[in-house]
Amino acid sequence: MLARCSSAALRGLEARQVTVEVDIGPGLPALQMVGLADAAVQESRERVRSALRHSGFRVPLSRVVVNLAPADLPKQGPGLDLPIALGLLLASGQLEARLLEGLWSVGELGLDGGLRPVRGLLCVALEARRAGARGLLLPAANAGEAALVSGLPVWGATDLRSAVALVQGGEAPPAAAPGAGQASRLGGGTDLAQVQGQPHGRRALEIAAAGGHHLLLVGPPGSGKTMLARCLPGLLPPLQRSEALELTRIHSVAGLLGEGDGLIRQRPFRSPHHSCSGAALVGGGSVPRPGELALAHHGVLFLDELTEFRRSVLDLLRQPLEEGEIWIHRLRQRTRFPCAISLVAATNPCSCGWFGDPDRECSCGEAARLRYWQRLSGPLLDRLDLQVVMRRPEASSLVVPYRGPAPAGHSNHGVEASDQVAARVEAARQRMTLRNPGGLSNGRLPAQQLPQVLELESAALDLWEAALAHRKLTARGGERVLRVAQTICDLEARQRIPAAAVAEALTYRSFEGLGGA
Repeated sequence: MLARCSSAALRGLEARQVTVEVDIGPGLPALQMVGLADAAVQESRERVRSALRHSGFRVPLSRVVVNLAPADLPKQGPGLDLPIALGLLLASGQLEARLLEGLWSVGELGLDGGLRPVRGLLCVALEARRAGARGLLLPAANAGEAALVSGLPVWGATDLRSAVALVQGGEAPPAAAPGAGQASRLGGGTDLAQVQGQPHGRRALEIAAAGGHHLLLVGPPGSGKTMLARCLPGLLPPLQRSEALELTRIHSVAGLLGEGDGLIRQRPFRSPHHSCSGAALVGGGSVPRPGELALAHHGVLFLDELTEFRRSVLDLLRQPLEEGEIWIHRLRQRTRFPCAISLVAATNPCSCGWFGDPDRECSCGEAARLRYWQRLSGPLLDRLDLQVVMRRPEASSLVVPYRGPAPAGHSNHGVEASDQVAARVEAARQRMTLRNPGGLSNGRLPAQQLPQVLELESAALDLWEAALAHRKLTARGGERVLRVAQTICDLEARQRIPAAAVAEALTYRSFEGLGGA
């Protein structure tokens, strides 16, 4: 007897419908799997047999062929265990075919018949709704994730026996509640009120948050680079639902959603170690998986000790930083991962870390410092809009937190907190949304649209032209000066860009031309 049931296979951030065909015919007892199944799918033969037996169902003692169609689509992972088991029950007459019409199923089976969660359920649920499925049968641990997709009944089961009981009941169970999400703005990050001193760095961080600009912090050890970077997620506007859903899909495919987790409501902050590989940073593998770049989508990617990363790894960032997405090509597939991030990088000014410090002597010579900066390519530095030199904070600013609470009516001894700065950032973002095509931030605006969007005063245009000529800025570097200047104006609610905004933006190009070729 031939039986069919519907499931799905992941392909990057998308799910593709898979039809599981099961045929029981004459021959010696065996179960053969065809249809480009990887090792995890091939091993489902043993899991399914054991799960059927321990759940009280009959295991067919005949030759069984399982075809996973379309045959040219690679299938990975254990998510096809449940539809294969249901197909065997249909083909052996233990379940009526009409009960599974229009019903999709996905889930991993334990040897005892228990259903275990699988990754990428949100992508499967979106594809099932698009295909017009009447419901999705899945592990109960994934029900909250799949319930984020409205208009699709979700049938959560704890084991194979309860899954069959749900199907035989003929009625959809009560709607599953979406998993709880974290709603905190800071998400456990650092509040800007904890950063003492560093007015230049705080100002650059506010501009980076408002315009979606990339930021490089250069300073001696202990100057507060990491603390300042960890404040950035708390300055960014809250995630919109469409952004949160896209980010949740990425984390679901990566297998980072825990049981009961729902929509991700806070901006991510990813900080990979400098020893990470190219595949770990931008994604990859024989079966492409998202890397740190995609996991930081709509959030912050922090690269501490930037010069300790391998140069070949850092250069992989050049195109994604421009386009906000990365394409990974493999023999049988081409996968897209979105990565609209705010990059924050931090490094010391030289190998010993003390170049430029008035109270410490640098032990590096000029040649050593040049070799140190040649670890970074010029094109990568060119893409960092804000390049900020930080100094060791003054002693008077470090002792402020130990002098007791701030006087009544004052905010932490005059230091602004994240909420105060975030309000200005959100107002600036709203101005960009109304002015820029597609509501893009200034940092993401295509270069060809800049002349139509930016309005420069004559003095500002003259200053910018002089900077292009005398500072030998590249075309990209010059454009980024204008983007930063426009963001400064948006923070100040100005319509036209004055010379003062261009002058301030030029102060953030401190390391022009230092990178290697």
